[in-house]
Amino acid sequence: MLMEAPLPPRESGRFVVEHSRDVFVEEEGVRRVAEMLYSLRKSEELTASGWKKANPLAPSPTSDHALNWVFVVDTMNFSFWPEREDQQCEVTYRGTTYRGYMTLCAAITRAMEEGIPITEPSYFSQMSVEELGRVLRSDNDTPMPMLEERHRVLTEGGRVLLQHGGSFRSFISPAGSDAQKMVELIVDNLPSYRDEATYKGKRISLYKRAQILVADFWGIMEARVEGDIPNLDFLTMFADYRVPQALVHLGALRYSDTLMETLRNGELLSSGDRREVEIRGCSIWCVERIKAHLWSLVEERDGQSCNINSAIIDFYLWPYAKQHHKEMAHIPIHHTRCIYY
Repeated sequence: MLMEAPLPPRESGRFVVEHSRDVFVEEEGVRRVAEMLYSLRKSEELTASGWKKANPLAPSPTSDHALNWVFVVDTMNFSFWPEREDQQCEVTYRGTTYRGYMTLCAAITRAMEEGIPITEPSYFSQMSVEELGRVLRSDNDTPMPMLEERHRVLTEGGRVLLQHGGSFRSFISPAGSDAQKMVELIVDNLPSYRDEATYKGKRISLYKRAQILVADFWGIMEARVEGDIPNLDFLTMFADYRVPQALVHLGALRYSDTLMETLRNGELLSSGDRREVEIRGCSIWCVERIKAHLWSLVEERDGQSCNINSAIIDFYLWPYAKQHHKEMAHIPIHHTRCIYY
C-alpha cells in the first residue's frame, strides 16, 4: 500500500492552525509585523542580496565551490542549541568567534582553507566520523552536538550527489527553475531532508532544510545574475526554533499558558510531538498571513504588486531574532534534538 503523499508545507501549516490546541496565530500581531515589514519594503534587508550579508562566511557566489558549500552546510543545518546556555559550542575563524548555526559555516570554510576538500562529494561521501569531527572541532570544551548524525547525513548526501553527476548543480538541474520540483527532488532522493509528521491522523510536511537549500540555491543564482525561479513563492518560512520565538515576541503567535510552562521548565519535546508540530506548523501559517497582509498593504498604498515572499520574510526574522535575543530571553524556545532543524 502506498502511503498518501504528505500535505505540502503551506497546506500543512493551514491544517495545523485549524486544529491546534496550544499555539495560535494572532491577527492583530500579524498586522503589526506586516506594517513593520512594509516600512522596510525598499531596504536591502528584504531582498535576496540580503543573503550574502546573512552568509558572510559562504564562498563568493561565483566560485565553483559555492553551490556544493551550500549543500554541505544545509545538509548539516540542524540542532545547534546548547544543553546549557553557558556551554555553547564556539568556532573562531579569522579573529571572529561564532556560535550556533554560524559555527558550522565557519568550520566548513576553515576546512577549505586548511586544504580539506570538504565541498567535494567524492571526499565527503566517504569521510570518517573522526575526519568530520576534526572539521567541526570547536575552540572550547563544548563539541558541536550530534556528530554521528551529521556524519551519517553528510556521507549519505555525498553518495546521492555522486549518483547524480557529482555536484549539487547537476543533482538539482532536472528540476529546471521550479522551486516546487526542487523541493520534491530533494526530499525524494535525500532521506535526511524528509521533515514530515503525522498530525491529527494526517501526513504533513515542514521541509525546513529542503526549502532552505532551494532558497540558498536561489540566493547564489541571484547573486550570479542567472537565477530566476518564478514560483519561489512555493516556499514557506523555514520552521525552526528561533523564528517561532521571534513571532511570539512580536505578538503574531501565541502559546497557551500550559505550553509556556512546559517550555519554561525546559522539557524536551520529541520530534513529531503534537506541541512541537503545532509550534512549527502555526509558524508557517503565521508568516503566510504576514505576507498576505504585507502584499495587500503594498497594493493599497503603493498601487504595486509585492514580490517579498515567505523565504525573504524568514531571512529577515532569523537575524532579527539573533539581534533581539536579550529582549526575547523571557520567551522560551522549544527544544527538540533531531536532524530536521
